[in-house]
This record gives sequence, C-alpha cells and structure tokens, in this order.
Amino acid sequence: MNHTYKVLKSDIERFTAALSQVRVYVVQSLGEDLIDIVDYGGAVEKFSPESVKISGKYYMRGQFEFRVSM
Repeated sequence: MNHTYKVLKSDIERFTAALSQVRVYVVQSLGEDLIDIVDYGGAVEKFSPESVKISGKYYMRGQFEFRVSM
C-alpha cells in the first residue's frame, strides 16, 4: 500500500496544521523502515519546543513524528 504524507517538522507547519484543524497522526520509528502509529490523532491543540498536544494527549517532539495525509 502506497500512502502519501507530509511530516510536520517546523513550528510554522505545526501552526498551519493547528489553524486548519487537519488530522495529525503520531508515529514512532522502530528502526529501519519500521514504524508504529501511536495515535491516529486529531487536530493540533497546542505545541511547545518540547511537546505537541493532540486530542488531549501530549507527545514529546524528540520521540515522535507528526504526519498529515496528503
């Protein structure tokens, strides 16, 4: 299955996602080409230099990747 997505890397990308209320999902890398979708998420509610709040839960920016479907 081929799935197109965009990784939210910068604060402006997270801010844009928050304003547009797009569904953001949370992914954790398990190694080479393996990932675990931690949460199918929702809209970005809040973010700081350390974390991102999605659907009432906080995720550490250094441990997770935040993606939106294209």
